[in-house]
Amino acid sequence: MPKYAMTSSDSDSETDGHRSAPVRLFHRERSLHSVFGGGRAADLLLWRKRNISAAILMGITVIWFLFEVFEYQFLPLLCHLSITLMLITFIWSNGAVLFNRSPPRIPEMILSESTFKKVASAVHTNLNYFINTIYDIACGKDLKFFLLAIVSLWILSVFGAYFSTLNLIYIGFLCVGTIPALYDRYQDEVDYVASKWNKDMRKVYRRFDSRVLRRIPRGPVKHKK
Repeated sequence: MPKYAMTSSDSDSETDGHRSAPVRLFHRERSLHSVFGGGRAADLLLWRKRNISAAILMGITVIWFLFEVFEYQFLPLLCHLSITLMLITFIWSNGAVLFNRSPPRIPEMILSESTFKKVASAVHTNLNYFINTIYDIACGKDLKFFLLAIVSLWILSVFGAYFSTLNLIYIGFLCVGTIPALYDRYQDEVDYVASKWNKDMRKVYRRFDSRVLRRIPRGPVKHKK
């Protein structure tokens, strides 16, 4: 049972006479781990493997610190990282021969054919879904989502004017690395607040729809024969 119970004010019926059900964030019916695919990526996003997730977030923070604070340029940083990796690989491969150990097989570990196909398939599927969603919204099939997308993009443009591109990318990685894990831990509280917020926003939209949108003149609808 959720931690927060619905109050009497929250259980008021909608204007159409139907009682609104509590909103689950993203309208999900499965667990958050299943929504993210249930694999290694989901484990990393939800901090099921804390050491690896912390290492990735720390590495991204170090890169941001080098570029933003130390004002490191991309090409020198890439060259220095390549030199460091080549030296580590040289010492590792030659030391393995001296101590009768197998040399590193980094290309097979990172660029295996099965892993590459899985990543390419996931990118293709998600990109197609994203493009189709944007196309449906841009066509105006759902006026509410169309207006919400316009307002969201405008707010994002205002927000982005005060930050550099690098800072926005870092903030995005920081949100991806922390928000899913925090939501997974406090999802009952977040869903309760989201349910109330969704109910209030629906009331505001109904008022806007009745006072503004329905008064906009529209051409006659042509029925296909």
